[in-house]
Amino acid sequence: MKKRHIIILASICLMASFIGAFAYKTFFSESERFVVIESKDNTPYRNISHQDMANLETGFITSSEKSTPSVVFIKTESQYQPQSFWRFDFDPFGRIGKVASTGSGVIVSQDGYIVTNQHVIKNADKIEVVLNSKKTFAATLIGSDPSSDLALLKIIEDNLTPIQFTNSDQVKIGQWVLAVGNPFNLTSTVTAGIVSAKGRNINIVNNQFPIESFIQTDAAINPGNSGGALVDLNGNLVGVNTAIASKTGSYVGYGFAIPSNIVAKTIEDLKNYGEVQRGFLGVDVTDIDGEIIEKMGANNGVMVSRVTGTNEAASSKLEAGDVITKVDGTVIDSKSSFDERIAYLRPGDIAKLEVFRDNKRFDINISLVNKEGTTELIKKESKYSEVLGGEFELISKLERDTYKIPSGIKVSNITNGKLRKMNLSEGFIFVKVNNQTFDDVDDLIYMLENHKGQIRIEGIKNGVSQYLSYSFY
Repeated sequence: MKKRHIIILASICLMASFIGAFAYKTFFSESERFVVIESKDNTPYRNISHQDMANLETGFITSSEKSTPSVVFIKTESQYQPQSFWRFDFDPFGRIGKVASTGSGVIVSQDGYIVTNQHVIKNADKIEVVLNSKKTFAATLIGSDPSSDLALLKIIEDNLTPIQFTNSDQVKIGQWVLAVGNPFNLTSTVTAGIVSAKGRNINIVNNQFPIESFIQTDAAINPGNSGGALVDLNGNLVGVNTAIASKTGSYVGYGFAIPSNIVAKTIEDLKNYGEVQRGFLGVDVTDIDGEIIEKMGANNGVMVSRVTGTNEAASSKLEAGDVITKVDGTVIDSKSSFDERIAYLRPGDIAKLEVFRDNKRFDINISLVNKEGTTELIKKESKYSEVLGGEFELISKLERDTYKIPSGIKVSNITNGKLRKMNLSEGFIFVKVNNQTFDDVDDLIYMLENHKGQIRIEGIKNGVSQYLSYSFY
């Protein structure tokens, strides 16, 4: 190669080196540099810097380290009950013995209280809690609330690491969150995502008075995550992971958590009263579209579809067709947000409502009532039968009015016993047994424990009448 050509090639290489070094220093240096792009309205957008990424990574690490010791692994065991066939326990599929399942829970106090989902421990004969340290403890069920799908457990242990709560009302759509739990028995698993939406109602709580106002996240949640923690980048509890929306049974991008404010109230009520103190406004509400809202003179809200008559104050002050736009100063834009606001209140509390009627706005204050129609706080009164394997309690006035029956006795916390042999589920209401009604829990328990021969039951399951027949020997 000629000398002149060599000099030209070397010059080109040297110039390319200078250009490359300049470009690296300008665009890819580890120093704090940004690329600024002008939007259509001349608002500058800033790309995430290396320092921003480092701070985010630090937040993930800090949150994981802080929250993981507060999340536990829950193992339950229940007895599978095959169908009776000519007095013998027989199952054509060959399923016998014990059934095990797993989930997650969150430590909420130093002295051993743990919150989880009600469906995680439902029908369990035995509940075990495994701490992050691998220590295992037998757990006692303090109480459960099917309407919110929450349950409170207790283990005998001190010096635990309780999680810190954050105000779920202040959680923002788009903020980073971590899901901490035990999917597929993979203990202490952490996944990251953002808050995708708030106030979601996905119709999964199978209860007469469900509370559904879920926080939606795209942090990966799978079977086993139920009852685990959804936390912010400070490691504080945003919600309790409860469900996924999936056609396959595995995560596809939609996870749902119960807001921490609902969790906090439920825990307090179960500890102090044995059941959640639900305050009832005495109305049914429905979502409505923007056109109807505008016709009513409002900008948002839910419409009163029916005044139930369970709350005298509501019956005298509200009408079907009213639009409720605020509860205690909080804007209401859906039935789920309305239900959530009311769920924070107890019997005797006053709900301050902003209402639109005939294009006029006015304020109404209504005291909430309990399920018996009074403003008092009530404690759970139930009787447990070891032979039958369940708790029995008289149904409330609200339930009697709803189902239009004079009396009834409801069962809950079903374990191994006669109830399981009868395939009765949580919340089943005995209306009549052998055509006899019962106003006393002890009388029904005595009959079911001691009756021999054919028994006919008229009852209600999930709001639907049922007629059952069994033989006891």
